[in-house]
Parts: sequence; structure tokens; C-alpha cells
Amino acid sequence: MPRTNPSSATASPAASSLDLPAPGGLCAIHQPNLFPRLITLAKLFAADYWIVLEDVQFTRRDYQHRARLAPLDNPARHQWLIIPTHLPQGRPTLIRDALLTAPDLARRRTVGMLRQHYGASPHWPVLAKALDPVLESFTTGRTAAVTETSTRVLLDLLGWRGQILSSSQLPSRPGRSQRLADLAAVTGARAYLCGTGGMTYLDQAPFAARNIAVTPFRPPTTTIWSSGRQISALWALAALGPNTVAARLQALAADHGQLQTAA
Repeated sequence: MPRTNPSSATASPAASSLDLPAPGGLCAIHQPNLFPRLITLAKLFAADYWIVLEDVQFTRRDYQHRARLAPLDNPARHQWLIIPTHLPQGRPTLIRDALLTAPDLARRRTVGMLRQHYGASPHWPVLAKALDPVLESFTTGRTAAVTETSTRVLLDLLGWRGQILSSSQLPSRPGRSQRLADLAAVTGARAYLCGTGGMTYLDQAPFAARNIAVTPFRPPTTTIWSSGRQISALWALAALGPNTVAARLQALAADHGQLQTAA
């Protein structure tokens, strides 16, 4: 299906709703994360839609402006890559309104840390080229532009064929679960793909009212998936290569697609 990039997805509600495919897919809703963890990337990869949840409160102790990078030879060890971020409205600042504190410095530090951790990988030339749009996005001065782009380019690299929409451009009602159900309904999705953390608070009644099944996303817990719960997916891409990681994610997506069909 055609994909909408972040810039066009946020242009207007009308633009976001163009070219929607026939109803019946999987929808995932997630905040933009900086170089997301493998389990987050896998959830988005398994979905037909990623609705970028960028009009909720920014959380500093989360992955909205930071990522754990692990060296190639030791995924159990990690170092934080943090993009210094200013919140113009203080704690209530929304993700979409967060600003980079020092864009040029943050860009240089990001380049240096990525090369330090993954420059020795035989897959680095492919990765480095794919990451160029992320580095360019620092010129926007917006943290969310960097983090959303960092996720989009990894999905592109893995051959994802879904569509990206922006939560702020879609109609929804108040209430955490009600809003998620309304957003998923815009896509015509038959199922909402929910992470294990989300399942602990999600009220499934609004989804049932919309005839949308809630499908738990349960990745494996061994091999690359054990470290994939803590560190950025960049480690797996550098260690195994995009083709191998894509095959793993395609198999996992097929499993969850069967769950959705059976729902």
C-alpha cells in the first residue's frame, strides 16, 4: 500500500486521509522514538498503519529523545545517545512542540556515536546512507522531526510497505482508550496492535464498540529479542544486516497477521 511520509502526513486532516486502502488491516499507535528498540520497530513493521502519537505530553524518562546504543561485540552493554531537548511549555509540553537545545552539536554527537558503535560493521555503508535523512532533520530544530524520521528510515530500510499518519491530524474523542480506538477506526483497521505495556491499562470496550479487535503484540524473548527490549534496533541491523533482520520481522508480522485474521 502507498506510504505517507511524515511531512505530508501532517499537512492537514484531508491530506492525511487521502488514498486510504480498503478497510481490514492492523493499526499500531506509538510515540516517535529515537532509533527505536527492536520490539518497537517490529510492532510497527507488523502493522499496516503507524499513527504517530505526537500530541501527547513529552516524557523525559522515556525513549522520545534518547536511545540505548550497544557495541557490536556486546549487546549487554550500552550507552545512552541523548538529544538535548527544551520544553517551551515546561512539563506539559507536547511531543510535537519539543525543541532541540543545540541542533548542530546534537547532530555532530549523533554522527560520532553512531560511527563509534557501528562503523566497523560490514553493513555500516548501507546503514550510514539510510540514516542521512535523520541527520538532515536536525535542521528543523524539532526533536519529534528527528525521532520520527529515525523510525521511518529504519522501516524503509527493512522494506515496510505501510502508511504513516499523524494523531494530531485525525479526529478523536477524549479518554486514553477511547482516543486510541477512534484513531484506529480512522484507518478502517480490523485490529489494533497493542504492546504488552499498553495491555495493562487498555480498556477494550471502545474498540469493541468500533468492531476493532485488540491484538497483543508478543515478540519472542530469546536470541536478538532478549536484547531488543532494551537497546536500539540499530545493533541488530549492524550485527546481522538489514536483510536478516527484515526476514525475522516479516516472520513475526505474519504470525500477528494470522492472529488478526482469526480475531
